[in-house]
Amino acid sequence: MEKELESLQKFYNIIIEFFVNYSFQLIGAVIVFILGIYIANKVSQWVGRLCSKHELDLTLTKFVVNIVKFGIIIGVSIIAIGKLGISITPFVAGIGAASLGAGLALQGTLSNYGAGLSIIIGRPFIVGNTIRVQGVYGVVEEIRLAYTILSTEDGEQITIPNKHIIGEVLVNSFEYRIVESVVGIDYRCNPSHAIETIHKVLGSFSKEIAQEPKAQVGIKEFGDFSINLELRYWAYTKSFFDTQYRVNLALYEAFKKEGITIPFPTYNLVKKA
Repeated sequence: MEKELESLQKFYNIIIEFFVNYSFQLIGAVIVFILGIYIANKVSQWVGRLCSKHELDLTLTKFVVNIVKFGIIIGVSIIAIGKLGISITPFVAGIGAASLGAGLALQGTLSNYGAGLSIIIGRPFIVGNTIRVQGVYGVVEEIRLAYTILSTEDGEQITIPNKHIIGEVLVNSFEYRIVESVVGIDYRCNPSHAIETIHKVLGSFSKEIAQEPKAQVGIKEFGDFSINLELRYWAYTKSFFDTQYRVNLALYEAFKKEGITIPFPTYNLVKKA
């Protein structure tokens, strides 16, 4: 029993000695840390208002605000540890080594974040634009620091890591996609009449087809069996295929009504004796 009381007394003495020797350092460290968190919140709020005032992108604004806030908190934490009399040199070295290791381990992720910043700052496209990159097409639904989300007419969602966008050939057709179709007419038909008919059909789709730039219709080539007419017009990306199919049906019906013939290949069969 006496040994237990003696052990408790030693522990008590150590606690008392610790608070006597380090109480001011501990209180100072706590005050510095609390004050640092307060300053970090105030500075990050000020940075957020400044970014909003200059109409900076929302994603970039959040990123900058978080970087500023956590940077101040980390700096204050190091100062607070120093107030306790603990050498901060090993901590700084450890943070540096950890940062290097994390950078090597997350190289792909960090490159996506860097590419995301380039997209947000450079604005090669914005939400609502239609882009084609890496062989995929879609409407931009969301731009994040690590990836960009596209949607298609079929309701598919395409997620592209941003590092696969920056540095690649990027096609931005804004709200539309261009439709390029070819229809052949008989050599006995009047091509001017057929071109006028096509323009009338396209004009009936004024809600689905862009008025600027105007649709283009003309003779593409003279084939073996037909005069091939090409029509080019801009359809909304969200209804690209639906518009194309409806226009093709309307063209067929209009040609039939106007007596414009769409020929098919014919061959003379020579009967062997």
